[in-house]
Amino acid sequence: MRPAVRLTASATSALPRWLLLAICIIYASFGLFGRDPWKNEDAAGFGVMWTMATGHLHDWLLPNLVGKYITAEGPLGYWLGASAIRMLAPWVDASNASRVFTGLLFCVACAFVWYAAYLLGRRPEVQPFKYAFGGEPEPRDFGRTLADGALLILLACFGLAERGHETTPQIMQFVCVAMLVYGLVRMIDKPLQGALVWGLAIGLVALSSSPVLVGALLIGTLAMTLTVRETRSRWLLLAGLPVALVVSVSWPLAVLSIFPDDAVWFLNQWMRGSINAFGGSPDPVLRYALKNLPLFTWPAWPLALWAFFSWAGLRRAPHVAIPLSVITPLLILVVLQSHESNRLYMLLLPALAVLATFALPTLKRGAINAIDWFAMLSFTIIGSAVWLFWLAGLTGFPQPLARNLARYAPGFTPQFKILSFVCAVAVTVCWFALARWRMSRHPKVLWRSVVLSSAGTTLMWVLLMTLWLPLINYSRTYKDVAEQISSHLPEDYSCISPVRLGDAQIATFAYFGDMHFSFNEDCDVILRQDRQDFGEPSSMPTYIWKLVWEGRRVADRDERFRLYVRIDRPKPPVKRRTIRRQPD
Repeated sequence: MRPAVRLTASATSALPRWLLLAICIIYASFGLFGRDPWKNEDAAGFGVMWTMATGHLHDWLLPNLVGKYITAEGPLGYWLGASAIRMLAPWVDASNASRVFTGLLFCVACAFVWYAAYLLGRRPEVQPFKYAFGGEPEPRDFGRTLADGALLILLACFGLAERGHETTPQIMQFVCVAMLVYGLVRMIDKPLQGALVWGLAIGLVALSSSPVLVGALLIGTLAMTLTVRETRSRWLLLAGLPVALVVSVSWPLAVLSIFPDDAVWFLNQWMRGSINAFGGSPDPVLRYALKNLPLFTWPAWPLALWAFFSWAGLRRAPHVAIPLSVITPLLILVVLQSHESNRLYMLLLPALAVLATFALPTLKRGAINAIDWFAMLSFTIIGSAVWLFWLAGLTGFPQPLARNLARYAPGFTPQFKILSFVCAVAVTVCWFALARWRMSRHPKVLWRSVVLSSAGTTLMWVLLMTLWLPLINYSRTYKDVAEQISSHLPEDYSCISPVRLGDAQIATFAYFGDMHFSFNEDCDVILRQDRQDFGEPSSMPTYIWKLVWEGRRVADRDERFRLYVRIDRPKPPVKRRTIRRQPD
């Protein structure tokens, strides 16, 4: 049973291509530049890229962070960032250069989602009912409108804002999943081309992530081809799988042939780490997912759920089955994770957006109005709060907000930047103009129910990355701490032994402080992080450890860093025995 979709041609008016492109570029570019690597995964990913860019072939083939092997992901995502650092080195600093491909890959993923929804929207089984005297939309117009809706839904997802702008391998995996969905859809009308795209996507997933993720996507999509008649093709086995295999093994074979000893250990850790990452107790991970996944994927998940139930009679049709073949294995991996993390959540969004757009033709007017009013009220209130906090930090009024801001980031001095202010004003004016147009004109186009949600998410992100960027950067960077530590290091030290330091801290300290860390040597300097009092490091008979600096980031009360320098004990003077002569 298919839903009663009745639409006129006026309901399928597409957004101008230039407007869609402008939205993607604005959303992708803000937050990429003019900031430091932020704590946790953003800084850790940048550290690996910077190590590659300043290192040798060994560093490119065996990803490491200033000597510490990083075996959780494949190298492809790091290669792109490192290549940008190398190419732009004379003109752009490494931190900003590493995020160039992040913005480009984000736009590529948006293109794959748009075209996948467009091809599915042209299929005969999803077309609206034909009127007796005509007036229904053409399949091409209907598909383009659904594609616009899928892209707007993708941009409206809350969790994509920060994750989509980080310097991590996840952005490459995000693109690969979107490419995989497009390849499966393309395989319906162009089997060879679609199979090649699908195989390339699987191979790139292997180069940028872990074997378990590759296996899950393989099982999900191959099982789908057995149940969906339109996607059955011999080219999947004759062309797709060979391409996937060749691309997948290219890196392991290269590293085994050039650095065989290190490669065996590294690839073994890569395989074992991939398996261990999904072998924990499901209870805490499930609670974490139930708490965070709905917000991360809002508003895609309720629309996708509505589409699943609305098209109950066509669940084996490609527009439902193909997205589900990607969503289902990823959801299983989310629940099976060993640690509480949202790293996999972003990979769900391309398939969710494609499935969710097919809910738009079946939504009732009341649901559409509810989504619109929720988006308009919530984003207007949040946007006003962003402006108020910015004014409070700059002028000291209102005083309660200024006090809360000073308590959150002690020592931060707000500065007025004209370019950021102009961009914030422009995006705010556009928001109110769009809200006025939506509420006064009551357009009938399909994407009307998600245009305010996507515009509101873009508004929030641009406001945060203009008005609040100095504050956020101040509270999430280790640059100041790195400079303080560097100023207390002896000029002739040999290396630093990190104790309880995270990857983000090591990367930032090495980059901003020009520090030389070692993970297998006996160093003459110790830098350690203490969340509680662990006491002094043990001294030896020949030397002692002297505390030369202690501090933390002003915006983080839990972290505390201590720097110890080895001091040789002075040797006691040798006592000479005096020989007394006996009297003759």
